[in-house]
Amino acid sequence: MADFNQVLTPGDYRNGIVNTVVEIPKGSILKIEWDRQRAAFMLDRVEPSIYAKPVNYGFIPQTRDEDGDELDTLVVCSEPIPSGVWLEAKVIGVLNFEDDDEADHKVVVVPADDRDTGDSINSLADLGERWQQQIVEHFTHYKDLKKPGSTKVLGWGDVEAAKAIIAESIERYKD
Repeated sequence: MADFNQVLTPGDYRNGIVNTVVEIPKGSILKIEWDRQRAAFMLDRVEPSIYAKPVNYGFIPQTRDEDGDELDTLVVCSEPIPSGVWLEAKVIGVLNFEDDDEADHKVVVVPADDRDTGDSINSLADLGERWQQQIVEHFTHYKDLKKPGSTKVLGWGDVEAAKAIIAESIERYKD
């Protein structure tokens, strides 16, 4: 089995398009993670149902965030996307986040070819304040039963801030 990190590039992030691989479908309580040493997805744990993922959760290949893992993506789509599916996605912003005092950014994207909503969503503002509040609530509390206070939402960044984080993560991967 080929490793996504060897086959897929990060995409054309400078023009706002990235490749992303889905780990966890929207609505799932299964914490599925890409194991790059084994080139396979693994079930890390089963979360309480109150912490089901509010969006599809994935990563950008050939990147490393400051926590040492691939750079995370939040894939906004009306439907759950199965684990292992990759897609081209349009960057619309970033959630600045810390987990156990380590930066763990979440690049917010929409499918590049989403004819239902993709053309109308170009920034975080297009998702609305309520959507942003729900995401902040989820990431502030999803580890509360296991390790209270271990996560911290630091705020949002726009498309340009997301591109800068992607560029830094690509360089970190190369090193």
